[in-house]
Amino acid sequence: MTLFIRNADIVTSSKRCSADILCENGTITAIGPGLEVPDGAEVIDASGKLVFPGFIDPHVHIYLPFMGTFSKDDWASGSKAALMGGTTTLIEMCCPSRAEDPLEAIRLWKSKAAGIASCDYTFHAGVTRFDESTPAALKAVVEEEGIASFKVFLAYKGAFGIEDTELYQTLSLASDLGVVVTAHCENADLVAETQKRLVGEGKTGPEWHEPSRPVTVEAEGCHHLMTFAEMTGAEVYVVHTSCIPAVEAILAARERGVKASIETVAPYLTLDASYAGKPDFEGAKYVMSPPIRSREHQEFLWQCLADGTVDTVGTDHAPFDFATQKHMGHPEAGKAVDASFQPTGKAADFTLIPNGIPSVEERVKLLYTHGVAAGKIDLATFVRCASTRAAEIFGLYPRKGEIAVGSDADLVVWDPEWRGTISAATHSMATDYSAFEGWPVVGRAETVTVRGRVMVKAGKWCGDPGWGEFLARKAKLS
Repeated sequence: MTLFIRNADIVTSSKRCSADILCENGTITAIGPGLEVPDGAEVIDASGKLVFPGFIDPHVHIYLPFMGTFSKDDWASGSKAALMGGTTTLIEMCCPSRAEDPLEAIRLWKSKAAGIASCDYTFHAGVTRFDESTPAALKAVVEEEGIASFKVFLAYKGAFGIEDTELYQTLSLASDLGVVVTAHCENADLVAETQKRLVGEGKTGPEWHEPSRPVTVEAEGCHHLMTFAEMTGAEVYVVHTSCIPAVEAILAARERGVKASIETVAPYLTLDASYAGKPDFEGAKYVMSPPIRSREHQEFLWQCLADGTVDTVGTDHAPFDFATQKHMGHPEAGKAVDASFQPTGKAADFTLIPNGIPSVEERVKLLYTHGVAAGKIDLATFVRCASTRAAEIFGLYPRKGEIAVGSDADLVVWDPEWRGTISAATHSMATDYSAFEGWPVVGRAETVTVRGRVMVKAGKWCGDPGWGEFLARKAKLS
C-alpha cells in the first residue's frame, strides 16, 4: 500500500515546509520536494491545503457505564466520528466500578474496540479502588497489556472516586512503574454536600449544576492531587481543567518541581455557563463535570494555550441522548421529549443528569475556527495542543503526532477555505443532539489517513471499519 501526497504545505508543532510525502506500508518513508511517484501509488494533490499530523484526542469515553445508563457511541460510530473530524488516534478512559478488577476491566474495554475501531487507539487504565490485589493487577496492565497511564477520580464518591489512602498507593505504584496518572480533580465531599443543600432548597434544574461544583472545588482537587504527586514523585496529568484557580494551583506545583501536565477540553474553550440555563430543560445538554464556566475562564484558557501553559485539548467525549438519557434528571420525572423514555420513579434533579457532551467529531474544527481563524493561537500551537503534546506525554511520539520519516502515515489534508455548519443531522456520532447545533465553522479535514489508508476523502467517509490498531505503550522506566 503506497500513498503519495503531492504539493503538501506541511505544518507540525515545530516547522512548516513545502514538500511531497511518500508513505509505504503504513509509515512515512520520504519527505522532500519533487519526489518521484512510485508506480501504482495512490496520489493526493494537496495544493492550496495544509497537511497536519493526525490529531490525537487524549480523553474520550466510548464504552461508558455511567449514572445508570450507557454512553451512546460504540467504537464503530465513535471512531468514524473522530476520523471525520481529523482525529486519527483516541485514548479512551477505562472506567471500571469499584467492584471490578482493573486487569479484567482493561481486557473488557479492549474487546469493545478490537476489530471494530477504524482509528488507532489506546487506553488509560482506571483505578477505582486499591487493595492487596491491585499492585499485581496494575503491573500486569502495564507489562502485559501495554497500558502506560492510569486514571483516578477525585470525584463521583461511591462510584469511581477513590479515598486518599488509595490515591497515595496508586501514585506511589505509578512512580515506581514509570507511568503517568491522569486525574479528574474535584473535592468529592464538597460536591456531595453542596448538591445535597441545593436540592434541599428546591434548586433542581440544570442551571444549578455549576454552582454545585464551583471553581474553588476544582482548584482544591487540583491542589490535593499536586500535594500527593509531590510526596510520591509521580507524574500527573490533570484532565478537563476548566478554570483560572485550577490552573494556578497546578502552576504553583510545577514551580515546586511537580511533574504535571494540563489538559483542557473543547467545550470549555467555546461554551459558557449560560448554556446550562437554557429553558425547557435544554440546559441539560451542557451538563458535564467540571462544569462549563463563565467567559473569563474561557479567555484565560485560550491565553494558556497560546503560551504553552496548557498542554493539550481533548474532549472528554461522553455521549448521551438528550431525549431520553439527559432527561433522567428532569425535575418532572417522565417529562421527556421522546415517548420511549421510561421514568425512574425517583424525584429527579440535576444530580441525575448523565454528565458529558458529545464532541469528538467537532474538536478540531472548533479549535481551528475559534483559535486559529480567530487569531488566538497560531498553527504550530494548534498542532501541538491537538496532537503532538498528547503523543509526547503518553508515549506515542514520534510514531504519532509528527510528520517525519519513520512516523506512522497518519495525515490530515486540511482545507482552510471550507465553510460549514455543525448539526446533529449530519454528524457521525450516535447522539440525538449537538451541543454546537447551527454553529458556523471554518476549515475541515478533507482527506484523513490512518497508517497510509485513506479513511476520509473529499470530506466523505470511505474508511474500513476495523482498520484501527491497539497502540501498546511502554512505561517510561521500562
